[in-house]
Amino acid sequence: MNLRRRHKEEAEVHTGPLNDILFILLLFFLIVSTLANPNVVKLSQPKSKSDTKSKQTVVVSIDASKQFYVGTTKVTLGELKARLQPFLAKETDQPSIVINADKTVPIEDVVAVMRIAGELGARTVLAVDKNGVQ
Repeated sequence: MNLRRRHKEEAEVHTGPLNDILFILLLFFLIVSTLANPNVVKLSQPKSKSDTKSKQTVVVSIDASKQFYVGTTKVTLGELKARLQPFLAKETDQPSIVINADKTVPIEDVVAVMRIAGELGARTVLAVDKNGVQ
């Protein structure tokens, strides 16, 4: 008497819906990543009515405690020129430095960054809050 089954069942994994799920996840993360702000230094910017758009090569931030940042890297005023040179060397057009300063920062610190930018041959743009004059 032969008790073996004639039709063996084989396990199958249906991967059809997996492509749809991965596509939706990819789309979600792409949309969310565009909403992220790369400037993590929290500043209260001065306000302005006009808005000038500029192609930024590098962002120099100055917070309320007079700490200087190139991008998100903390630097001293003495190191600033050496840290900016590699960013400006990559640029083929007129390089520009966006100065992102807290509104309580003395103007001397902003002017010091502008002088360094002038020595390096870069334009400077002061980042402001576009919600109006205060």
